[in-house]
Amino acid sequence: MTTETLTREETKVATLAATMAELGRAARAAAGELALASPEAKVAALRAGADAMRRRQNEILAANADDVAAAKAEGIGAALIDRLALDPKRLEGVAKGLEDIAALPDPVGRVLAEWTRPNGLAISRVAVPLGVIGIIYESRPNVTADAGGLALKSGNAAILRGGSESTQSARAIHACLVEGAKAAGLPADAIQIVPTTDRAAVGLMLGMAGVIDVIVPRGGRSLVERVMNESKIPIFAHLEGLCHVYVDRDADLAMAREIVLNAKMRRVSVCGSAETLLVDRAIADRALKPILADLIDAGCEVRGDAAVRQVDRRAVAATEADWTTEYLEPIISARVVDGVAGAIEHINHYGSHHTDSIVTGNSATAERFLNEIDSGIVLVNASTQFADGGEFGMGAEIGISTGKMHARGPVGVEQLTSYKYKVRGRGQVRP
Repeated sequence: MTTETLTREETKVATLAATMAELGRAARAAAGELALASPEAKVAALRAGADAMRRRQNEILAANADDVAAAKAEGIGAALIDRLALDPKRLEGVAKGLEDIAALPDPVGRVLAEWTRPNGLAISRVAVPLGVIGIIYESRPNVTADAGGLALKSGNAAILRGGSESTQSARAIHACLVEGAKAAGLPADAIQIVPTTDRAAVGLMLGMAGVIDVIVPRGGRSLVERVMNESKIPIFAHLEGLCHVYVDRDADLAMAREIVLNAKMRRVSVCGSAETLLVDRAIADRALKPILADLIDAGCEVRGDAAVRQVDRRAVAATEADWTTEYLEPIISARVVDGVAGAIEHINHYGSHHTDSIVTGNSATAERFLNEIDSGIVLVNASTQFADGGEFGMGAEIGISTGKMHARGPVGVEQLTSYKYKVRGRGQVRP
């Protein structure tokens, strides 16, 4: 490598570092304003952003078409293309998501608890914004709107770093968010987007302790592992969705068939898609055949244990790796287990603590599953595809946190706040 090459590389690194530092400076200034912004201004900004997205629909869809074409040229798989692609219906859903966030109660300033001490000190615990949130995500362009909108509603500034696959889509959507913020009199730097696809920007973000208050990684295992290994900043971890559906001996078979098919095949590319089917050995002889037939007839590949393959020879042999694989494709692993105890043992051992469901008519079994499954979302008699902040009435989500510190499950506006104590006295001093 020549001296000239080294100089160019050093210049490039220095320029990127300066860019990231400026983003951080602007975000901190914006966070100070947003923390004091009125609920009405934040609502106006989100609604204006949604209006801008509808008005600039053709521009956004054209940018998305460019992203999709580039992704296909690079040989990206169909599941990831599905995560990336927008159409008028999906784009309307993104705009509506902003309006749903706007309609939520303002989370800032909520009194979480209050009490008076014997010495007369009046103490209250009050919700406040986190400050600056860094969101690192991959191919889904709707995350740009969801993350930016949730951050603004909760009084936080956001620095967004989207995946290279969705660069044009993310920039087009981001422009609408900025337009909305400016129309409401809020700082244009409230929601910023990293202006480069250089992976070095991620490393720089992860070192911006004191500027960024929390990092939210939203993507595949490699991205999340990098963030967890390198970050100097607290993380809301969003590991992959190794979601399970367990069909219990007391399940209604018709209900089970409908739930399993929906959980896997409604949309295979989302993190709430079921990746493993577990069936109670006590009903395997009558339940497995129709459930497997539904999946296979719908175009889903089944990778099963010996008991599963004995029921339907179209199933292929599962390997140990299948129990820990997030396919995000029309593939599901399947295993016969010994009752609810076997299902709980399998899920807690192999799962990613994301979302798991039981189908049963036995309330005691349902309660045991709810209590003993160590996941952020646990469902009874419902599809795992409900693992979504919008479906929880949260407007949208910034991700599904699979960790246990501060936030778990869908991360919405309330989870993007911290709190402080306000103490009011009348001249008390401590003896």
